[in-house]
Amino acid sequence: MTTAFDPIDLSGTQLANRIAMAPMTRSRAFGPGHSPTDSVVEYYAQRASAGLIITEGTQPSVVGQGYPDTPGLHSAEQIAGWRKVTDAVHAKGGKIFAQIMHAGRIGHPDLLPDGLVPVSASAVAAQGQVYLHDGPKDFVTPHELTSDEIRATIADFVSAARNAIEAGFDGVELHGANGYLIHQFLAPGSNLRTDEWGGSVEGRIRFAVEVTRAVADEIGASRTAIRISPGNEYNSIVEPEPDEAYIALVKQLEPIGLAYLHLIERTRDLTNVLRKQFSGTLVLNVATEGFTSADELKLIEDGTADIISFGALFLANPDLPARLKTGGPYNTPDMASFFGGDDKGYIDYPFLES
Repeated sequence: MTTAFDPIDLSGTQLANRIAMAPMTRSRAFGPGHSPTDSVVEYYAQRASAGLIITEGTQPSVVGQGYPDTPGLHSAEQIAGWRKVTDAVHAKGGKIFAQIMHAGRIGHPDLLPDGLVPVSASAVAAQGQVYLHDGPKDFVTPHELTSDEIRATIADFVSAARNAIEAGFDGVELHGANGYLIHQFLAPGSNLRTDEWGGSVEGRIRFAVEVTRAVADEIGASRTAIRISPGNEYNSIVEPEPDEAYIALVKQLEPIGLAYLHLIERTRDLTNVLRKQFSGTLVLNVATEGFTSADELKLIEDGTADIISFGALFLANPDLPARLKTGGPYNTPDMASFFGGDDKGYIDYPFLES
């Protein structure tokens, strides 16, 4: 019987176990030009016992930034900062993918230079606010990308993926979930287009497919992955009947030969359908009422998933695989320090041996 503590071959990248650290925004890229600091290096190195680390969302371009103090992968300073992270993780035997996240309409002009405004599939504002250094501000109506601008945005993803490999990452995960740009194209509530990038299911999935293919062509399919969250209403997404679109999407992604598909679970029925349709590695972020726990590791044993990703529990327990193996105890996540701040609640969670 396969267990969470068995190794797995991720399209040529050998993982020591089947426990992944999920991508989590921490808003602590205080280095030059939104680059990682020494504390970021320590944060990821502490968690190198994960089979796979997936970084926080990392913007592929200046206009892709959605929150204060999030890191990028579009400048020499950022590449150099991330190289320190990957070197530290690899020195401890870990593997790490960079999550490339274009926030799209989630953000605010105050975050952006030179008069830039957030962009999206259509000029439809998200409901809600973004929290900036000077307080919360309403989301604005984004600029609707032209067809040429869509192509340029795809090129930004490709460039960021190339930069990730230069920075020493083992691969990249494209953020197609949680209401950010790729998801905005997928969802009918944020994509009102009637051209080839919208309208039908085929049109709405096109951006996700073309970004993924372009990145895979650039750095290799074995180093390319994507995260999706069917029906997730986060960030004002309206996607009332998502199954058809996501089944069609995964059907288009299947022949590419991706390193993995990272699914934020909506229903177990849809998980099982997509599992059968995707022949590669399935990383599952399980649908739970609270934090993902050791109970979900049984989904590896019964074949529902190949890898389970943990978010807040990994944030608070840098040695999470060891704690899962012994049944705890577990540190409690400090939610007040999740986003921004200093090293408190970031790199000061204790290890078991301490």
